[in-house]
Amino acid sequence: MTRIYPQFVVAKFGGTSVADFDAMNRSASIVLADEQVRLVVLSASAGVTNLLVELSEGLESADRMDKIDTLRTIQYNIISRLKQPTVISKEIDQLLENIARLAEIAQATPSAALSDELVSHGELMSSLLFAEVLREREAQAEWFDARKVIRTNDVYGCAEPDLSQVAEQVEMHLRPRIEQAIVITQGFIGSDYAGHTTTLGRGGSDYTASLLGEALQATRVDIWTDVAGIYTTDPRVVPQAQRIDHISFAEASDMAAFGAKVLHPATLLPAMRKNIPVFVGCSKNTAAGGTLVRRETENPPLYRAIAVRRKQTLLRLHSLHTQPAYAFFAEMFAILAQHQVDIDLVTTSESSIALALDPTCATSGEDHTLTTSLLTALSSHCRVEIETGLALVTLIGNQLHQGTGVCRDAFAELDEHAVRMICHGASNNNLSFLLPGDAADSAVVALHRRLFE
Repeated sequence: MTRIYPQFVVAKFGGTSVADFDAMNRSASIVLADEQVRLVVLSASAGVTNLLVELSEGLESADRMDKIDTLRTIQYNIISRLKQPTVISKEIDQLLENIARLAEIAQATPSAALSDELVSHGELMSSLLFAEVLREREAQAEWFDARKVIRTNDVYGCAEPDLSQVAEQVEMHLRPRIEQAIVITQGFIGSDYAGHTTTLGRGGSDYTASLLGEALQATRVDIWTDVAGIYTTDPRVVPQAQRIDHISFAEASDMAAFGAKVLHPATLLPAMRKNIPVFVGCSKNTAAGGTLVRRETENPPLYRAIAVRRKQTLLRLHSLHTQPAYAFFAEMFAILAQHQVDIDLVTTSESSIALALDPTCATSGEDHTLTTSLLTALSSHCRVEIETGLALVTLIGNQLHQGTGVCRDAFAELDEHAVRMICHGASNNNLSFLLPGDAADSAVVALHRRLFE
């Protein structure tokens, strides 16, 4: 008899949570400990996506075979611990052969579409292996290809989901399955209208889990990673960082958008639309607790967190002609729109514009924003200056525009740094500084000490 699950949880496990057999086994225990978990979304095993991205860039034969051998070792270290390894080894071998074939093509003719198809194999392999781990623990688990339901546009490397199509496909293909078994699927990957594989950008598995939770109207989305929740800043930079037990969607969304790695920037948007709480915890230590993200929290503080986004680009455009500022601005933004440039932060003067650009969304992590055609178009109208390797440090809080002493608190700790850009005003809840990349950590340590310790 089919059991109906009016309430269920979507659980997503990151790369470190499925890095090897022991990690997968711990994650399987989390799934089996909560009968409400009916859908599991997986990242590729730790390190696998980076290897696949390198292969997609077109390596010479020796380097290519070395990377493929490393991939094979990661997979077979897991397979060798299974009770019946032959059950899954043929499927993994077929995927590895496909990787080798695509990597050879990439060496001759690399492309963004080929890169997405190649990189998707990380999630395909980890999800197949995890489903088998669950089955060996006598769970009724079913593997499902996320590309059947995550329909996107064809912006390879950072594709955007078609929400109406996702909802329709989920209702048709996925909902019936979660009534029958624990469904194991992939994060990060989707397909365009022609059926070609796409990816949602680095860290996109969180986004997948939230999208599926929205479409299925899940009770909660659990994000299992290698840290026990969301902290006031990156604990690897500031060991004194404090965990935030409860945080609002708006605060967590700002943290993700401005660089906090614990969540993909788009993760919370679907959850916010359906008011689905998101829990963030550590798969290695579930007893450590975690952070619950929800619509509102009691007594939100003035200062909530500090986020850092690295590898940022500063683009400065200086007018070459005597013309009204509005005409120059309109001309520049029209060119940027024509070349589909996503502008992050903006400051202006009478005859110049400074733009902060974030090139790190794409799967490859490479900056393909400042193309030759774009720079040629801009240079015919203005003088262009480009500075790369910067870091964006953002103070996130609540109603900062009403807080007294905010500028004193922030700027007092930045007087030794060459600040390239300051943005405040578009949002009441964040204040951003663009700094040289090598100054980011010391700035964060100083700010955290003043504001949180």
